[in-house]
Amino acid sequence: MKTRTVGAAFAACLSLGSCGGGSDTPPPAPHVAGDISIPGITAGTNFSFDLGVVVNRPPVAAFYAFTDRSNKSVDRIDIPTQTLAAQITGSGATAFTGVGANNGVSGPDGLNDIAAGKMYAGDVSSVKIINTATNTVTGVINGGMLAASGVRADEGCVGSGPAAGTYIISSPEAAVPFMTVINTATDTVIAIITFNDLAGAPSAGLEQCRYDAANDLWSVNNHGTTANPHGQADAMTVASMRALAVGATLNYTLLPGVKMYPMTATPTPGCDPTGLALGPGTDIAIMCREGTTGAPLLLQILNRLTGAIVASINAGGGDQLEYDPRSNRYYGGNSRWTATGNAGTGGACSAASPCTPVMSVIDGTTRTRVAMVPVGNNAHSVAVDSATGLIFMPYSSATSPAGCGTCAANGFVNGGVHVLRTQ
Repeated sequence: MKTRTVGAAFAACLSLGSCGGGSDTPPPAPHVAGDISIPGITAGTNFSFDLGVVVNRPPVAAFYAFTDRSNKSVDRIDIPTQTLAAQITGSGATAFTGVGANNGVSGPDGLNDIAAGKMYAGDVSSVKIINTATNTVTGVINGGMLAASGVRADEGCVGSGPAAGTYIISSPEAAVPFMTVINTATDTVIAIITFNDLAGAPSAGLEQCRYDAANDLWSVNNHGTTANPHGQADAMTVASMRALAVGATLNYTLLPGVKMYPMTATPTPGCDPTGLALGPGTDIAIMCREGTTGAPLLLQILNRLTGAIVASINAGGGDQLEYDPRSNRYYGGNSRWTATGNAGTGGACSAASPCTPVMSVIDGTTRTRVAMVPVGNNAHSVAVDSATGLIFMPYSSATSPAGCGTCAANGFVNGGVHVLRTQ
C-alpha cells in the first residue's frame, strides 16, 4: 500500500517557515505528515480497530502493528517505508473474531510486543500468539476464566526486570472483570485476579495497564467502584504477583500491598479513566474520558507512589496514551475531544453533539498542554517510534461512526492510518 501525502502538512510547514535547516528556526509543531491506506477501508466505512504498538528490535526493521477488527487481522506497517507490509490472520481456532455486536465481543483488541519475534493479541475468550518472523498466528491461550468468558481479553501489559516473563491482560466486560496472568515463556495461564470492590460489587471495567520496573508495581485503570464511581488507579506489587499459586483465583483487594488511588477530578465529577502512561520521575499520566455531559475533558498526572494528583490538564476525551522519553512528551488519542473542551452528551459523539478528534501533546516536565493536533474520526489509538519521531494513529471515515464535526473539512475522509511527526 502506498502512503498518501497530506497536503495540509506541507502547507503548515511552509507557513511556519521551518522546512529548511536554518539553525535559528524553531522546530515545527507536531503534525500529520502522511496517510496509509488499509484494504476495504474507504469513504463511509466504519473502520473497527483498537490498540497498536511500535516494535523496534534491531536488526529487524522497525514496524508498527495494530488490531484491525474489520479485516480480522493484526496489520503490520513497515516504519522505514511507511507501507502496509502484512495483514496477519489466523484460521480455524487461531482466527480472530472480527466485528461483533459490540466492542466487548469483537477482536482482536489489545496488542503487545512480548519478545523477539513474538506478540500477543487479545481476542474474544482468548489471547492469540503471533510469530512476527512468519507473520502468522501460531497459538491460542485460553486457560483460567478466559475460554468461558465469552468476552474479549482487551488491554495488556508486559513485565520486565523483576517481572520479566509475566504478562497481564484484562477482560473488562466479564460479569466480574478479571485480569489473566500469563507466563510468556510457556504461554500458559498462571493465575486470575478478579475485580470485586471492597463493597463486593464488580468493577465497572478495566482499562490500560503498565508495569513500572523502577518501583516494582503493576498499575491498571479501574473504571469505577462503589467508593470511586468515576474510577481509580490500582497499583499491585510484583511480590504479591509472585506469591500467586499456579491456578489460583484471587480478588485484587486481597493482594498484599495493593493501593487504590481515587480519580477524583478537579473540578468534579471525576475522571472515568482509560489510557495510562508512565512518565518521568514518579509521574503517571491518566487519560480521562468523562461520561458526564459538560464535564471538563481532562488528562491527569499522579504521583504513582502516593496517588496525589499533581496536574489536571484540559486535554482528555481519549483512550490510548503513550509517553515518549526522547521528546519527553505524552501523546494521546483524543477521539472524543470537543470544541469546548467539555464532554458532549453522555460523553459520546453524535451528529447533534459532534466531536473534534485530536492527538493531544503534553510536556512531561511542565505538565502542560503543548498542542492539540486535528486527526481523523475515532482516532483513539496512538503509538510512538522514538527512533524516527513518527507517530501512528488509525482512524475511521469522516461519516462513520457518526459525530465527527471536523473530519471532512480537514480532509480525513476515507479512513486508514495517520502518520504524524513529533515535530
